[in-house]
Amino acid sequence: MQNELFVQRKNGRSIGLVPTMGALHEGHASLVRRCVKENDVTVVSVFLNPTQFNDKGDLERYPRTLDADCKLLEKEGADYVFAPSVEEVYPTPDERHFEFPPVTTVMEGAKRPGHFNGVCQVVSRLFYIVRPQRAYFGEKDWQQIAVVKQLVKYMGVNIEIVECETIREKDGLAKSSRNTLLSADERAIAPKIYEALKAGVKYAKTHTVQETHDKVVADINAVEGLDVEYFSIVDGSTLLDIQSWDDCEKAVGCITVYCGKTPIRLIDHIDFN
Repeated sequence: MQNELFVQRKNGRSIGLVPTMGALHEGHASLVRRCVKENDVTVVSVFLNPTQFNDKGDLERYPRTLDADCKLLEKEGADYVFAPSVEEVYPTPDERHFEFPPVTTVMEGAKRPGHFNGVCQVVSRLFYIVRPQRAYFGEKDWQQIAVVKQLVKYMGVNIEIVECETIREKDGLAKSSRNTLLSADERAIAPKIYEALKAGVKYAKTHTVQETHDKVVADINAVEGLDVEYFSIVDGSTLLDIQSWDDCEKAVGCITVYCGKTPIRLIDHIDFN
């Protein structure tokens, strides 16, 4: 990979990277299309990173569809698929520890200890290997983008982090590799998450942050089969909880919901501005 890209770089071509864990869908495809449009060379990594899973069962259940992924990427115009083994990414155990409070310690950071450390480990390795000018991430995982931006500052590299809008199904459910794990009944109720978030934005115009928070949580928990793990209304930059709508320029609601009996953990977010 490094030899291939050395030649491209030598020839003055710009390189864009789309990091993924595979099981690609239209959301990933939209990232790839934007990367192809904005760069001379598009690299897509397909690597199921074990260090960011604090639940081994979650790692084992995660879908693996490399052949289908490659077909999709070829169709979308990607130039390289980088699908390394764990041993290639981590030739020795990665003992590095990344902490960028508060963005790594709230929400997912609190609920999934070690998750963002694993994200930083793998993203930093991919950045060292590919050395892109730009890297593309979906806004569905709002917190991850904030963490990666802090990582880029820490590494001192000149990489532009490009935020791409969340791609949704027609019924509003955010596209996710985990959606394939939902049963038909679970898939039918999952869109209620986004419905509640949208209703919350409308409700927020005449209600406080706390009242809005409580309404969204109550609406989702009222649906049999859905259980909110957390819903945080935060400053979109610092990810710290806000008490008033005037506390920041961009208020973002970040949510994680367990769906079904298994259960499947679904994340989403919404912009209150």
